[in-house]
Amino acid sequence: MGMLMVKCPRTGDAIPTGILTDRESFRRSAVFFSRTSCPLCHTDHSWFARDAWVHEPSIRVRRRGAAAPA
Repeated sequence: MGMLMVKCPRTGDAIPTGILTDRESFRRSAVFFSRTSCPLCHTDHSWFARDAWVHEPSIRVRRRGAAAPA
């Protein structure tokens, strides 16, 4: 699972929409329009699903038998 993100048009930084999803579910979702309150510029931004992306934290998998990093 990850957070659906959009870009603040004023700062150019990524902001969270508050929507949790995974990439595959988001890819299959219907096209939609939404609004998000921006914590950076304190404005509501309107956006389409095509302008958003899912930010999923990378998962580090350690192989069995591999030495732990020092």
